[in-house]
Amino acid sequence: MKIKIISWIKQKVNDSGAKGIVLGLSGGIDSAVVAALAKAAVGKNNLLVLFMPCNSNPQDLKDAKLVAHKLRLKSKLVDLSAVYNNFLKVLPGAISLARGNLKPRLRMSTLYYFANKLNYLVCGTGNKSELLVGYFTKYGDGGVDILPIADLFKRQVRQLAKELKIPQDIITKAPTAGLWHGQTDEGEMGITYNELDDILDRFCNHKKQVAGSKKVDKVIRMYKNSEHKRKGADICHI
Repeated sequence: MKIKIISWIKQKVNDSGAKGIVLGLSGGIDSAVVAALAKAAVGKNNLLVLFMPCNSNPQDLKDAKLVAHKLRLKSKLVDLSAVYNNFLKVLPGAISLARGNLKPRLRMSTLYYFANKLNYLVCGTGNKSELLVGYFTKYGDGGVDILPIADLFKRQVRQLAKELKIPQDIITKAPTAGLWHGQTDEGEMGITYNELDDILDRFCNHKKQVAGSKKVDKVIRMYKNSEHKRKGADICHI
């Protein structure tokens, strides 16, 4: 698994004529795993990781710096908090989801700024569990050039993290997109990743479900409702 992904990343960079990779390091397990794989693929001199706090939990930045230090990565801090706060001042009031989704979209813009500056590819960190149910921000953390772990369920990412010797505190940390204070992935989705992975695995492989019908129906509904997020914009063909 690890060798295949590393080879795939290397091939994608070579095919595009890019010089390297830039990615956002959030302090979570997914970005830590992808950073380790990207370093193995292109080398530490051709990889830049960005810390992009945006009114974020200070612990996330500490965790991101821990990963960067352990992996000996080139890093840069771009604090987007003031940009985000000023942006909200010129917009009308809205629900927390609308405000929260601005954060990954600001990060996407920042990543592409550095990608254009350095002739790098923007490397995404989404996993299969999140992508299948649309648990990402369209044109935010979904706005990337490559997705190395998009065919791995969350449980597989955890296994790979252990193999890559990612710090244990990062592996066991409660996943969060950091869209608002106290937000967690499992809390927002209303289902644990273990449950989600099992339902999706059985759904994708046409196996009998063992979870309760309410949770299965919820996951299938999330999958269908998020289809537009997994494909490009629809075109009206004349």
